[in-house]
Amino acid sequence: MSELNFSLKQTDSGSSARRGVLRTAHGDVQTPVFMPVGTAAAIKGTTAAQVEETGAEIVLSNTYHLMLRPGVETIEKLGGIHNVMAWEKPILTDSGGYQIFSLEALTKINDNGVEFSSHVDGKNFFIDAKIATDLQNRIGADIIMCFDQCAPYPADEKVLLEAVERSIRWAGECKEAHANPKQMLFGIVQGGIDLELRSRCAKELVDIGFDGYAIGGLSVGEGHEKMIRTVEHTAAILPEDKARYLMGVGTPADIIAAVRNGVDMFDCVLPTRNGRNAFAFTEEGPMRLRNSVHINDTGPIEEGCDCYCCQNYCRGALRHYFNVKEMLGPILVSLHNLRFYQRLMSAIRQKIEADEFAGWSEEKLKKYKNLYH
Repeated sequence: MSELNFSLKQTDSGSSARRGVLRTAHGDVQTPVFMPVGTAAAIKGTTAAQVEETGAEIVLSNTYHLMLRPGVETIEKLGGIHNVMAWEKPILTDSGGYQIFSLEALTKINDNGVEFSSHVDGKNFFIDAKIATDLQNRIGADIIMCFDQCAPYPADEKVLLEAVERSIRWAGECKEAHANPKQMLFGIVQGGIDLELRSRCAKELVDIGFDGYAIGGLSVGEGHEKMIRTVEHTAAILPEDKARYLMGVGTPADIIAAVRNGVDMFDCVLPTRNGRNAFAFTEEGPMRLRNSVHINDTGPIEEGCDCYCCQNYCRGALRHYFNVKEMLGPILVSLHNLRFYQRLMSAIRQKIEADEFAGWSEEKLKKYKNLYH
């Protein structure tokens, strides 16, 4: 489908920041963009309408978890992932490579693929590049990811090299197996913080040719500075006319720094995971709503925030909900955090359009690196 593409609209004169549009089978996505994470086909504790109200244009779900429950056959019988999620806008599915990394104790990896035991019931499964692609073709997301191997940090040279070689080989197999023309297929650049391996992996993937390119294997313990150094190097050698996606990142400072280096897409569990733990993102730093200072506080989480939570609930009420384990507390703070991230992305896009991003981002980075480290 020729209409599935990424178009670059504007660049920032003082940095490598880009303003673009990602065209998918379920609509356009304005970039830079942040994708809320719905691991098991739901943004935890929220409805699709609530997530859309925060400003989200695309969400993420995960093939590994969907494969285990409810199962791909069930998703097909229910009409596909968009029907399951009641979300008519674009959806991206991760291939499951990161989950295989994070559940290392349950997996055996070789050049052919991965054998693993389900974290749910211990049942044994095997997944390779062809299977991962077929599963995603059937699930029906708008953007699907190549099967890859994410190496740990730190990793010795042999482990890192094996992960890169497998990720390249599997990417070629994914492209051969890809059979749904309504989906975009993204390759994933691996290599840890080894810049030579990143270059090699990126070149090989570009030679194969994909609809977009992700930078994977970061935010696994290497720290902000090493991550951004790797992003700066990798993004610069990826095609200008394809979307660039930094997987699993991150904090406000991470996102701004990566946008400065030419990244277009992000996802992270932080807004909802932190929200469920009474941690609210604000311009002035984190707010921990279980603290006793909020007992009689009649103000919103953040003055001037237009989210449903801030427009209707005070800090004192939110603290009460968390203390009595009322599910409304985590829901409301998650909604606020999702809106905080979408407001951040909107500001980023506006600053790039006005060619004011470079100076603005420097100030924001100084502030956020101190507040959210």
